[in-house]
Amino acid sequence: QVQLVEAGGGLVQAGGSLKLSCAVSGLTFGSDVMAWFRQAPGKEREIVSSCYWSGSSTSYADSVKGRFTISRDNAKSTVYLQMNSLKPEDTAVYYCAVRRFGKYAYWGQGTQVTVSS
Repeated sequence: QVQLVEAGGGLVQAGGSLKLSCAVSGLTFGSDVMAWFRQAPGKEREIVSSCYWSGSSTSYADSVKGRFTISRDNAKSTVYLQMNSLKPEDTAVYYCAVRRFGKYAYWGQGTQVTVSS
């Protein structure tokens, strides 16, 4: 059974930092893509950042470039999202996901990030 378990969300003041983690179990990784998405109230889910499970390629949404960093620990099957200089508009539920065979097939349950002004 595949499981993605996010952690690290919370309430932080604007300008602060949080580090999210996503522990994955039940998968044998190959050329999969790991990604972080977010969904704010009343808005569509959007991709924030992604990386290949093997390799160094990463990508970021323009809104988070220079502030967020995606990383992974292959030994722990865990992906991280370091979020710095947080803004109120970063408030959302953050989800991690695994893309396999061209679609995001596995999702975590989400973790709430709230940034106060």
